[in-house]
This record gives sequence, C-alpha cells and structure tokens, in this order.
Amino acid sequence: MLATIEHFNSNIKVDLSKPIDISMPMHPKSASAWYVDPLRIEPVMNQQFTGSVEKGGAVNFRNIFFNPHGHGTHTETVGHISKEILSINKVLKQFFFTAELITITPKKNTVVQEFSSLDDTIISKEQIDAALGKISPEALIIRTMPNEIDKLTKNYSGQNSTYLTQDAMRFIVSKNIQHLLIDLPSVDRELDGGKLNAHHIFWNYPASKDSKKTITEFIFVSNKVADGSYLLNLTIAPFENDASPSKPILYKIFN
Repeated sequence: MLATIEHFNSNIKVDLSKPIDISMPMHPKSASAWYVDPLRIEPVMNQQFTGSVEKGGAVNFRNIFFNPHGHGTHTETVGHISKEILSINKVLKQFFFTAELITITPKKNTVVQEFSSLDDTIISKEQIDAALGKISPEALIIRTMPNEIDKLTKNYSGQNSTYLTQDAMRFIVSKNIQHLLIDLPSVDRELDGGKLNAHHIFWNYPASKDSKKTITEFIFVSNKVADGSYLLNLTIAPFENDASPSKPILYKIFN
C-alpha cells in the first residue's frame, strides 16, 4: 500500500503496508519505573458477573490497573509538570509527523552539578548535534545503546538511568522539534530534587503554558530498524489526563 504525501511543497513516499511499531507491549512483566506496582490485568469477578470464559463466563471482561508514566510507552504533555490540568487528548490533535531516528551511546558525565554525579550516564548536545546534522524534523526519536531486549521487561526504579543534559534539551528546542521520543523512562535524572529541568526546557514552562509539544518515553526501537528519516504516526488512547499509553508507528521514507 504505497502512499505519496505532500509535505511543505515536497513529496514523501511511504509503504503503509510496512509499519514499524516502536511501542512496548504492556503486560504484568513489562518495563516499569518510579516504584509503581506491576501492571495488573484481572477479570471482573462478583456475584452478578464472571469476566472469564475459562472460569465459566460468557466473555472475557478484564480490569487493567496501570500508571501511564510508570508502565510502558506513553506520551505526555506539559500538563505533566504544570499546575493546570492539561489533557493529552485535547493537546495532541495531529498524528502524523516527519521524524528522524538517531542512535546514541550514552557517555559518562564529566560536569558535576546539583543532583548529578560522575557515575551518571548522559546524552549530550554534541552527540545529538553530530547525529542530526542539518536535519530539523518535526519529531526526534532517540535510541540508546546498548539496545538489548531486556529493555522491554526491565524495572528501572532506583537505577539512575541515562538522561539528557540541559544543553542537549536546549539544542533540541533550538531545532524546533515538536515531538521527542526516547527509549528511557525519563528525559530527566531519576533523582533531581523534583526540578525536571529537561522537561521544563522542552516546554518552556512556566513561561509558556499552552505548548502543543509532546514527550514520549519508554519506546523500544529494534536494532533491525536503521537510523534515518521516517513518517511517524503518534497514536494515543483518548484519556483525559496529562499522559496516555501510546503506540508510535514508523513508516520508512523512500525516494
């Protein structure tokens, strides 16, 4: 299923029959962070209803208990850090974007600042600059190395995962990137005194409170997927919340 899309006076060609799913499957053993309990999927069981065919019910009818920030792939708005309640379902109204996938091997931190240490691993401005070059996509997708399959089931709580430096996020903003996707639990350091500097820089909060930009965390990009230019379909569940589970899909752009 070939499609040609006009985008800013140029044509983008993609094969819609070859989607590349970069979301994490959500199940009780899926990746988690921020000390949340494991995701639970349980049939409704009461005197009036048996929500399990295996247990004698007519249909499977299950409750799902999860946290959108702590379990699996999710897309968030500035409402994640604002006093105002800003729903992803109201903010994200366009779902297709040009995107660039880059791969970065995090490096050891060399500059100790408040709430950081030399044991930290970081993504720097220089690394993103070198990977992007002159390209300024609407969406930036960052895959970090090593990229093992255990990312899909890892518990990141208390692991002080890799994060973006403030200069790296300022550079991303300078490139006018509207949607940032990353395979980490957060763009910020796990323990930073609640500052979330990278989040604030990306959304220019509190100076701006109506940003349409989004951050998607906990993606997983297979090593089989090459760096380069893609069409991104960023789909969400319609929760009226600052964040929602999401299913970003890539389509390779070809000439």
